[in-house]
Amino acid sequence: MPNTVHAYIATAADAPLSPATIERRDPGPHDVVIDIAFAGICHSDIHTARGEWGRTNFPVVPGHEIAGTVSAIGPEVTRYVVGDRVGVGCFVDSCRECEPCLQGEEQYCVAGNTGTYNAIGRDGLPTHGGYSQTIVVDENYVCAIPEGIDLDVAAPLLCAGITLYSPLRHWNTGPGKKVAIIGLGGLGHMGVKLAHAMGAEVTVLSQSLKKMEDGLRLGADHYYATSDPDTFKALRNEFDLILNTVSANLDLKQYLGLLAIDGTLVELGLPEHPIEVPAFALVANRRSFAGSMIGGIAQTQEMLDFCAEHGIGSEIEVIAADAINDAYDRVVASDVRYRFVIDAATLA
Repeated sequence: MPNTVHAYIATAADAPLSPATIERRDPGPHDVVIDIAFAGICHSDIHTARGEWGRTNFPVVPGHEIAGTVSAIGPEVTRYVVGDRVGVGCFVDSCRECEPCLQGEEQYCVAGNTGTYNAIGRDGLPTHGGYSQTIVVDENYVCAIPEGIDLDVAAPLLCAGITLYSPLRHWNTGPGKKVAIIGLGGLGHMGVKLAHAMGAEVTVLSQSLKKMEDGLRLGADHYYATSDPDTFKALRNEFDLILNTVSANLDLKQYLGLLAIDGTLVELGLPEHPIEVPAFALVANRRSFAGSMIGGIAQTQEMLDFCAEHGIGSEIEVIAADAINDAYDRVVASDVRYRFVIDAATLA
């Protein structure tokens, strides 16, 4: 029999999230039941709940930055036992047969991975996310959270953390590399921490200097205001890798000009309007413009282990469930340093 649990649910694009109950399935042979302790608020949750991406299947429970403990397992589960500390990220299934899936890159599943929320699972029912008391997930799409990380600061690592870790690893970040992070927000602050821990020389490119003290404290070596035109002169041909964490349409000619020979600018945000890429800025220095999204399950586990080893967690503000709507408005206003995390104990 399905189990009824408390949750916060979005019922329409123009309606605030509200308390409700949802049904969770009993665990199948390979399922893990997770008692959720904390769920991070990602900007993607807001876009979905407010219908801003045009494909929300209401009603929906957002949340894909989930940390908690295993409370029950299916009879054939081998990876986890009751009491294990675990996390769930942006997807809970994939086809498991295509080349990306077989290579551990399930985030690029050819058939499309199954989102933690606002998707349809193998059982034909809508998926609901982490703004709830429990979630039931196949063990192959669950990650272990090492003891070295508290669950509250671990939750945002399941999206914000892996979104930055994956490109940093793919483009071989390490000692001797110069990395720039555009934006010091929920994503950007994780990029600074991770790139610093990997041994890179890290620069923050922010619209102003108002977060400079934070940026340097989190591990940045340098901090520049992009509102100052001298920044783009001083840093020309400087970086091996630039990660853009903001969703605004930037003047790419300016930013591509900051790349050294064979440097890469990686787009992580999703701007409202199409991106115009100036060809000359690319060919002039054999530069590349690329994109990246989260990581596969194996790499997400690698990221969590790396964070535990280096003492890395997200900078968070823990809130009660009844503050979710206010938190949404504050995220849109960039009024959080740097990730809201919902205490799931307040859902009931």
